[in-house]
Amino acid sequence: MKIGKLIQQPGGYKAFIPNPFPPKEPFILNPQTQLLHARAVLMLGKLDGITQLLPDLDFFILMYITKEATRSSEIEGTRATIVDVIKSEADIEHRLPEDVERILHYVKAMEYGLERLETLPLSLRFIREIHRMLLANTADAPGKTPGEFRISQNWIGSGSPNTAHFVPPPPSELMR
Repeated sequence: MKIGKLIQQPGGYKAFIPNPFPPKEPFILNPQTQLLHARAVLMLGKLDGITQLLPDLDFFILMYITKEATRSSEIEGTRATIVDVIKSEADIEHRLPEDVERILHYVKAMEYGLERLETLPLSLRFIREIHRMLLANTADAPGKTPGEFRISQNWIGSGSPNTAHFVPPPPSELMR
C-alpha cells in the first residue's frame, strides 16, 4: 500500500504528496509485515508489563520524551545530547551547547500536547498550538511564525529542494 507519491513541482523538484487519509481501501498486510506487527504488539505488551515494576512511571515517560526530543532534534542539526539536557535541567553545568534550549522546548511542547489532548481533539488548531509552544521565545523563532502553517516550501537535507533527501508537501497541499 502506497501512502503517497512524489509529484513534480514547478521549481523542478519532486515533493511528496500523501494519499487521502483515511484510505478508502482496507489495509492489506503482507506476511512479512504481519510478522513485524505481531512482534511490535508483543514488545508493547512487554513494555506495558515492565511499567508495572517501575517506581516512577512519570519519570520514565519524561526520560523517554527527552530521548525522543533529542533524537528528533538531530534532524534540525542539533548536536546536544540527552546528557546535556539532563545536566541543564539539574543545573549541573553552565557551559552547555545552545542546542539544549531547542530540546527543552520540544519536551515542553510534547508535555503540553499530551495534556491538551485530554480536552482538544487532534486537529489543525491542536497542531498550531503545539507549534507555537515549540518555537515561542526560542533562538529558532526569529523569521518564523510560531503557531502558523508555513507559506513556503521547505526540505530536509542539502541546500535546495532539487538535491534534498526529502521534500514534504508544498504549502498548497497542507490544509488537505
